[in-house]
Amino acid sequence: MTEDMNNVEVAEFSVGQHVTGTVTKVEEKQVVVEVENSKHDGIVPISELSSLHVEKASDVVSEGDKLEFEIIKIEDEALILSKRKVDAENAWEELARDFEDGKIIETEVKDVVKGGLVVDLGVRGFVPASLVEDYFVEDFSDYKGKTLSFKIVELDKEKNRLILSHRDVVRDEKEKKKMDILETLQAGEVLEGKVQRITDFGAFVDIGGIDGLVHVSQLSHEHVDKPSDVVSEGDTVKVKILSIDRDSERVSLSIKETLPGPWSDITSKAHKGSVLDGTVKRLVSYGAFVEVFPGVEGLVHISQISHKHIGTPHEVLAEGDIIKVKVLDVNEDEHRLSLSIKELEEEAPAEDDSYEMPEETKGFQLGEMIGEQLKNLKK
Repeated sequence: MTEDMNNVEVAEFSVGQHVTGTVTKVEEKQVVVEVENSKHDGIVPISELSSLHVEKASDVVSEGDKLEFEIIKIEDEALILSKRKVDAENAWEELARDFEDGKIIETEVKDVVKGGLVVDLGVRGFVPASLVEDYFVEDFSDYKGKTLSFKIVELDKEKNRLILSHRDVVRDEKEKKKMDILETLQAGEVLEGKVQRITDFGAFVDIGGIDGLVHVSQLSHEHVDKPSDVVSEGDTVKVKILSIDRDSERVSLSIKETLPGPWSDITSKAHKGSVLDGTVKRLVSYGAFVEVFPGVEGLVHISQISHKHIGTPHEVLAEGDIIKVKVLDVNEDEHRLSLSIKELEEEAPAEDDSYEMPEETKGFQLGEMIGEQLKNLKK
C-alpha cells in the first residue's frame, strides 16, 4: 500500500515543474531540500545552485532557506532540482523590462576574468573590459567584490547572452553633471582648475566636471610660442571665464586675466627720469614704440629721437634695435609712457659760419700793413 502511495506521489511531479522546498542540509557539492507535498527529498547539485561557478554550496544557500526550484529529473528516491533555472527564468523577464526602460542596475562584481568582469543577475552577466570605465584600466583585480552601477547594452535570452556597461553609466553621470555646471557658470567668474591636456592652440582646463579652453593668446601677458612653455598637464591654475556657449557646451577661459597686468605698478618700475633698456618694436611717421618691459611699450616722439633734425625715425632707428631711453612721463591709468633717446645724448657743438684767421697769418698781415704805412709817410 505504501509502495502504491509513493508511486502516486512521484507521478504527481513532472520534469520542468516548479516546486517549493526548504533547505534541510547543505553539503559540499549538493543541497538536500524538503519538497512540499512530497515524501521524497529534493537534491540540488552544486552546478544547479547558480548561474556562476560555485566552490561551496554554502556560499549560495543556508539551512532553513525556503526557495523555489525547477524539477530537472525524477529518480526513484529523489527529485533532482535546479535553483539556477528558476532564477534565470525570473531574471530574464525582469532584465528584459530593465533593458527596455534603460534602468540602472546595481550589483556586486562576482568575478574578474580574462577580458572583463562577471556579475550575477540571476543569469551570468559579462562586462567587457572596454565597458568598465571611460578610461583605460590595466588591472581589474580590485574590482572583485565591489558594487557598481550598470546598464544593459545587449540582451539575448536564446543565446544566454547578457552584456552590461558601467562606462555608459559613468558617461551619463558626467554629462548630467556637465549640464548642471554649465547652468551655474557665469562669465567673469574666477575659478580654480586643473590642466587636462595641451594642444598647439591652447590648454584644456577642468573646472569641476567640464573642460574649458584657454587659448594660447590667453595664457600670459607675454607672447607665447608653445602652450607647453607656460603650463603642464596636471597643473592647478586660476582661470577667468570669458564666455559660455551652452548650446555647443563650450567655455572660453583665460589665465592671463587672473595675472597682474604688465602696466601694474609701472610708476614705480618706470618712474619719471629713470633710464631703461628697451627694444624698438615699431616705427611710425611720428616716432618709435619701444618695449621696456614685457607687454609695456612707450613712445619716443620723433622730436625726442635725436638732437639733429630728422625726416623720419627710419633714418636713425630700425625695428629690433636695443637702445637706452629716458622716461619723460608715465601715466599708469591710460597705459602711456613718454620716452626720449635725445635726453641721453650730448648735444653736438653749434657750427659757426664766421671765419677767423690764424694768429700767424694775422701777425703777418698786420706787419705788412704797418710797413706800407711807414713807406707812405717817408714819401
